[in-house]
Amino acid sequence: MLNVELLSDRLARASLQRRRNRETERQERIFNDKLRTIGVDKESLDMQIKEKKKQEEAAKEEQNAHDADMLQNSKLACLLHSRQVKEKKAMERAIVNYRHQYQQPWSQQEYDLNDPDRCRKTEQGDAWMMPPSLVGEDPDSKNRQQRQREQLREWLNQQQSDRAAERHQQKLEEQHYDQKRVEMDNKALQLQSIELERRKAAATATKEYNLAKIEEKGQQGKLAGVDDEPILGMVGVPGLCPSSDRRAPPESPQQIIQFQKDQIEEKKRIEFEKKQEQEQHDRVCAESARTALLLERQQARLKKQIRQHLDSTNIKLALTRKEQKPDIERGHIDDSFFSKFNTCSR
Repeated sequence: MLNVELLSDRLARASLQRRRNRETERQERIFNDKLRTIGVDKESLDMQIKEKKKQEEAAKEEQNAHDADMLQNSKLACLLHSRQVKEKKAMERAIVNYRHQYQQPWSQQEYDLNDPDRCRKTEQGDAWMMPPSLVGEDPDSKNRQQRQREQLREWLNQQQSDRAAERHQQKLEEQHYDQKRVEMDNKALQLQSIELERRKAAATATKEYNLAKIEEKGQQGKLAGVDDEPILGMVGVPGLCPSSDRRAPPESPQQIIQFQKDQIEEKKRIEFEKKQEQEQHDRVCAESARTALLLERQQARLKKQIRQHLDSTNIKLALTRKEQKPDIERGHIDDSFFSKFNTCSR
């Protein structure tokens, strides 16, 4: 087969070779005593300083441009504000001039439009004059205040009557509600008493019916015993055959009572078994909980022991490492310490 080289492999090999060349040049430059400055790559540091200065200059130019834009916008805002103030003052001045020219007091509705100069023609004595200290006095103030007090009194009386009517209506509604509630309670008691009487009558009727059925069964049993005696005596008589009725004889009251006693004992036995099963279940649950608690305590004890063992092991390892590590602070350094340097340019 032909060895076909992929383009990606060729590019990867070229990139690896470039990195190796750069690393070789860097090692020659750093490990050379004449070019390096106390083990520092001065050319890289100078390039970093130049790039940082360029970034600072660009940021400063951007900040200056932003400040210039802000100053320009502030100047424009001041000019617009001053222009608005001038326009507002001019508008107010024009309004005042218009009022002085076309809205004189004698051209108002209170004056006679047919004779605007009537106030000017009125003599001083005929005009209603007010003392300077009593400007705006109402001569009819006492009558007006009296009417206001009467009106306020009427409003208060009306409010009091309305509130009294509301309280009376509320009281009537509460009385009606209480009356309805008492009626409903009485009706409920009456229905309850009727229901109790009905149940009592039903129980009495059931009891009487059961007693009648028991007496009827007892009588049927006696009749059956009387009828069986001739049948038993006729057993060998020719021409006669025994009865073909195979039904069970009717139960007697003693059998019914015994059956009920058996049922009661069976019920007690079932309840006793259920109680024993419940006690057994509770006992098993308690034992399971106790076992789980013991296991949990044992697990916690094991965890504590494992943790203590791990801590002691870590302390021993730390002490061993501290003994193996050279004591640089006190000046105890071996030759192996210097062999770690100048192995790579990084």
